[in-house]
Amino acid sequence: MTTLTVRDLVKVYRVRNGLSHRRLRAVNGVSFTLTPGRTVALVGESGSGKSTVAKMIARLEKPTAGAITATGPDGTPVPDRHYRDHVQMVFQDPFASLNPFHTIEHHLTRPLKLHGRARTRREAREKAEQLLERVNLTPARAMAARRPHELSGGQRQRVAIARALAPGAQVVIADEPVSMLDVSIRLGVLNLLARLQREDRLAVLYITHDLATARHFSDEILVMYRGRVVERGPSDDVILTPRHPYTQLLAAAAPNPEQRGRSLAGDPVAVPPGYLELTYDHEAGTWLGPGGEPAADPGGLPSRTGSRAAPEPPA
Repeated sequence: MTTLTVRDLVKVYRVRNGLSHRRLRAVNGVSFTLTPGRTVALVGESGSGKSTVAKMIARLEKPTAGAITATGPDGTPVPDRHYRDHVQMVFQDPFASLNPFHTIEHHLTRPLKLHGRARTRREAREKAEQLLERVNLTPARAMAARRPHELSGGQRQRVAIARALAPGAQVVIADEPVSMLDVSIRLGVLNLLARLQREDRLAVLYITHDLATARHFSDEILVMYRGRVVERGPSDDVILTPRHPYTQLLAAAAPNPEQRGRSLAGDPVAVPPGYLELTYDHEAGTWLGPGGEPAADPGGLPSRTGSRAAPEPPA
């Protein structure tokens, strides 16, 4: 089983504006650990840095600072040349992540051969069909002969999941895997990911905008805002008793039929500047500063009972 540790991850982009350049800090000091058999959800609005974190873990982007370390069952770091044997990514868009010129069999046999999981063509075909059966694409042989345009969006994403498992990955980065699928088939794909995680004890990073699925399909939630993690903790604690004003904004934006007709006067409308550098850790039960040091309770936030109160900026 593979464990992935992310420590103080930073990504700075140089943005050109005419003749001048400025630095954009897309990710700022993000830390977490992905352990076998557990799912960590990374939630936040578009532009908060979620996908940038995913790309750095998948080694599609190089971190400006910080460390990403994959360790094997014996606690030794995974060598760089074998990193992608252990860590794979499921991309957001199943319509763009598969090559339209190749068959589904090609998409699965190629990683099997590249990562040494199959030696002969026959073995590669057999394992590809086994992968298709694991993601409920049957009959597997007929599915393997098709091309991506012959599959629905949900079927394509199942192929993408199978491709991520082909190298034998134990850490899966799922970057909004259902956001481009029809609502009617999202649950099936999420249930598939949950089943595979249980069967293979995968460590999963689930990136999403959807607080409801984050709560039900993850063990821990990290809320990102402007490149920083502003709240973290067990899923129920973060969703039911949000402490940071930004998490309150996300929760208030989610439709709730049981609260139809209620006044919105008590809901937060903006994140006070004093909270931008603070993180609330539910497991520690305290606020943390930019360097992880304990910080004073800003006050004016919801209690553990989940009651809403308009947040006031720290003194």
